[in-house]
Parts: sequence; C-alpha cells; structure tokens
Amino acid sequence: MSDHEEKDAGQRAIPEAGLFGRIIVKLSTLFSLAIVSSAAILIFEVAMRYLFNSPTIWAHETVIFLTATTFLFGGLYCASTNKHIRVVLIYDALSPELRRIFNVAISIACALASALFSWAGWLVVKRAIWTPAGDFRLETSGSAWNPPTPGLLKLFLLGILILMCLQFAILAVNYAKKK
Repeated sequence: MSDHEEKDAGQRAIPEAGLFGRIIVKLSTLFSLAIVSSAAILIFEVAMRYLFNSPTIWAHETVIFLTATTFLFGGLYCASTNKHIRVVLIYDALSPELRRIFNVAISIACALASALFSWAGWLVVKRAIWTPAGDFRLETSGSAWNPPTPGLLKLFLLGILILMCLQFAILAVNYAKKK
C-alpha cells in the first residue's frame, strides 16, 4: 500500500460500518472546519485583546463549543473508521474467525453501553432544555454573553450517543454476517 493509499484509508469508513459510516466520514469535514474556525477565532481574540485593547465577550465560549462538538463527534467517527483505542495483546493473536466473534461481541457491548449512556444523557438533557415548570428553555452559560451552548452541547451529546448506538448495532450485524 502506498503512502497516498494509507492516508486515504484513514479517511474511509470500514465496510462493516455501512452507508451510515460513510455518511459519518463525509460529515467529518464539517467538524474539521470547526477546529479551523476555532483557531481563527482565537487569533482574532488575541488581536482584539492585545492589539486593540478590546477583547470580545463571545470568543472563549464559541471556541469551547466548537471544539467540544468536534471531540464528541470524534467518538462516532472513530467507531465508523475503526480507529478507536484497542488493547491488541489478545485480539491480534486470535484467528480470523475468533476475531470476527470478538468484533460482534465488542460491537454489541459498545451498542449497549451507548444505549445506557444515551438514557443517562436524556436525564441530563431534560434538565438542560426545560424549566421546572415545563417550559422550553435551553440552559445558558451564565456569562456576560450568556449563550445557550451548555444546553446545545448536552443535546448534541445525546444525539451522538444515539448515533453511536446505531453505528455499533450496524457493526455487530455486519460483523456477524461476514464469513
């Protein structure tokens, strides 16, 4: 495999991830742009603060929001591309058939864990998007700018956990089908 092919292979969903995994990989460009935007915002903030003595009230929280959503999406991306951390001491010593069985079991365990975390995430989201009286209101940061980014991040986390559960279920089915 050439260097170019190796670079491309890292940006593709594994076949077992299916169409869903390919969509996730396509969306990853959007989150890459969020990191670049964060860097640009930080440079802008440094210039405003130290060159013009006029710092912004929004830069810090915007950068935190953009990088947090990118890191959360990264878990889903890693599941789709099989780039997650794995202890390979035993895994690499397995025969291909045992490795397939392990892949099915690991995917099922990860789907269940994602489902449980989704439930816990829902409990947090309920408090972050509704007032005790039942009115819709996103939780805000409480800063001078006071954006609803904490509520949005909690909603995004819940969505990512649900999507991870789905991706792991797809992986489990496709690993099970693989001969």
